[in-house]
Amino acid sequence: MPHLVDNDILLPEIGRMLSEGREVRFTPTGVSMRPWIEGGTDSVVLHRVDTHIRAGQIVLCKVGSRFVLHRLWQVHSDGSLTLRGDGNLTGEEHCRREDVMGRVVAIYDDRGRRKCLIESTCWLQLPFILRKYGLKFYRKIILPLRARKNA
Repeated sequence: MPHLVDNDILLPEIGRMLSEGREVRFTPTGVSMRPWIEGGTDSVVLHRVDTHIRAGQIVLCKVGSRFVLHRLWQVHSDGSLTLRGDGNLTGEEHCRREDVMGRVVAIYDDRGRRKCLIESTCWLQLPFILRKYGLKFYRKIILPLRARKNA
């Protein structure tokens, strides 16, 4: 059985480990990165962010008093960043470059198989209506099929 650690404890520790140059693997929670990362089952591998980050990468950031694992949507010339969760139809977060703790370099499913890491903004650039129905299809068709397959 997995050990659940409160995010207020876990994520600062992940940040510390990343700042030391260590690779970190953990299982995020939530559904904001569906369909690419399934919270509670998929795990991600993070590396410290080097000097260059670019739009399309999935990053772990501190946004205000909370942490988010979202796709980097825009890098602005003033050093500010715009983030969006792939599974969020609306809404975005803003932070500074120095708030980025790490970037996702690999995603694994619940069976330990490596998933395709999509480092692009293609999904977020789709028109709202296509993302809406794409997510609906994923939730109503794909997730139940996976559940039956794993039962």
